[in-house]
Amino acid sequence: METIDFKFIPSENILQILPLVKQLNKSTSNEVLTERIQEMSTQNYKCIGIFLKDQLIGISGLWFLTRHYCGKTIEPDHVIISKEYRNKGFGKKLFEWIYNYAQNIGYEATELNTYIENTKSHRFYENEGYKKLGYHYLKKF
Repeated sequence: METIDFKFIPSENILQILPLVKQLNKSTSNEVLTERIQEMSTQNYKCIGIFLKDQLIGISGLWFLTRHYCGKTIEPDHVIISKEYRNKGFGKKLFEWIYNYAQNIGYEATELNTYIENTKSHRFYENEGYKKLGYHYLKKF
């Protein structure tokens, strides 16, 4: 595997993730995604990037929470690897980095959501040891 670097993307450069986020949110306009990404960067959120020769090839947002049922947890969100780099082990390396980072800062768990139709991600997460605990519901106003 080629040498990759994991770097947090600073808030002032956060919009560089927009092309990757758009891959998961095709029906949401760039304007709305831009507004949401900028808002997220002011909350308990960081974004880790996978860089291959200074090219951003993957991302995962990280939400930092404390839950009554699992303690301090990091929630990977919008985990995206560029299409041309999928199935090459980059996702596995990203999650190894997330687990190490979480443990080093005193977190006890990771938890995440994935779209029902994204069955490839289900297999990946189950292979990573994630267990299905329930359903995620959404009601928009």
